[in-house]
Amino acid sequence: MRIEKEQDVVPFRNRVKEYAVKIGMSLVNQTKLITAASELVRNMLKYAGGGTVLMEVISQTRDTGIRLTFQDKGPGINDIALAMKDGYSSGKSLGLGLPGTKRLVNEFDIKSIVGEGTTVSILKWKNG
Repeated sequence: MRIEKEQDVVPFRNRVKEYAVKIGMSLVNQTKLITAASELVRNMLKYAGGGTVLMEVISQTRDTGIRLTFQDKGPGINDIALAMKDGYSSGKSLGLGLPGTKRLVNEFDIKSIVGEGTTVSILKWKNG
């Protein structure tokens, strides 16, 4: 799904919710996933001018989850370790973004190349 402007955020959130409902994710876990996804999609818009999100339903052993992969061609993140610290902000926000997002999901992976872009992948298990 392409994210190019602020107006793309609500349809994106609705699509994430549809996927979560379809796999039977609890309301609490839906809220965590949608909150994390909203933070990442807003970062993608703010810092990279948009990008794409891949949504996948993942099944492993006895659990099912949703993986979201956010890709942008923005400026990249110079220091990922610093960006992952609570309280750090490159903008004028509270700095809850990336570390807060990581706490809301079961798996979180970030790769960034300065001048090329950033890819963030999150996974939330239905029962996790």
